[in-house]
Amino acid sequence: MVEPLRWGILGTGSIAHTFASDLRFIDEGVVAAVGSRSPNSADSFGDQFGVPLRFDSYEALVDSALVDVVYVATPHPMHFANAMLALEHDKPVLVEKAFTMTAREARELVAVARAKGLFLMEAMWTRFLPHMVAVRKLISDGALGDIVTVEADHGQWFAPDPASRLFAPDLGGGALLDLGVYPVSFASMVLGAPDRLTALVDPAFSGVDGQTSMLFGYASGAHAVLTCTLGARTPTRACISGTKARIEIDGDFYAPSSFALIPREGNEQRFDFPKQGRGLYYQAQEVARCLGEGRLESDVMPLDESISIMATMERVLAFLYIQKAL
Repeated sequence: MVEPLRWGILGTGSIAHTFASDLRFIDEGVVAAVGSRSPNSADSFGDQFGVPLRFDSYEALVDSALVDVVYVATPHPMHFANAMLALEHDKPVLVEKAFTMTAREARELVAVARAKGLFLMEAMWTRFLPHMVAVRKLISDGALGDIVTVEADHGQWFAPDPASRLFAPDLGGGALLDLGVYPVSFASMVLGAPDRLTALVDPAFSGVDGQTSMLFGYASGAHAVLTCTLGARTPTRACISGTKARIEIDGDFYAPSSFALIPREGNEQRFDFPKQGRGLYYQAQEVARCLGEGRLESDVMPLDESISIMATMERVLAFLYIQKAL
């Protein structure tokens, strides 16, 4: 029997709590350590999840021989430095999405991981959920025919609070990096990187992007229509339409969900899946699989694609700065 991976978690925010909670559902990993800049926060997190090692610095955590793999769960602007710190200490790393703040940072992280022969992956947990695995299988089997359009939205309502990280420019706030990354990654999974794009980006009161609508074009002639907003709870559904059939994914499409396969002619077919927890443990299982097989990256969430997604989001955010200048 293979010993479970000993995870060290950098950060104690909500996503770190969800990840630690979800690890309880699997045998492939346990939370062995937590690191925070606040000793009280590390102790509180450790008490809640029974974590034996609590560190008041990220350096101490990544230096620990009792940590096999590091999960970076800090705010976006810290991803690059925190992931680099772990790589410099020869630790495999899972980096919360959005992967970094810029494509340049993403390229540098990937270059270091490859040079050192270390595993690295973006924590786009949606990729590994059972319904997404089934969606990819249907597409690869040709059930949809040629893909014509991809549609996805992700909107949540947040009170316009100046103290909130989501509205703070220096903490990577804004709709795109927190919410829009899901539709953008979804479109990338189905169609790859767009050849051309346009976007309408309206700022929130603090200047970060508050609502963004994107239109991507591809060499195949396919389009992707994607939206995200901090100002409303949207349906959070997704649809892939092809020449033979379409897939309609129930909301929340990015979380454990179900979907319908609706052929151009014939009867609808439902695909339902059991749900347990939030579903972040599937990505932990993928990390365990890759490390167990000696892989340096996941073929489900490849590093070059994470770079491409960051480059696409940079192109989208450029429209915010253009519109501010008008």
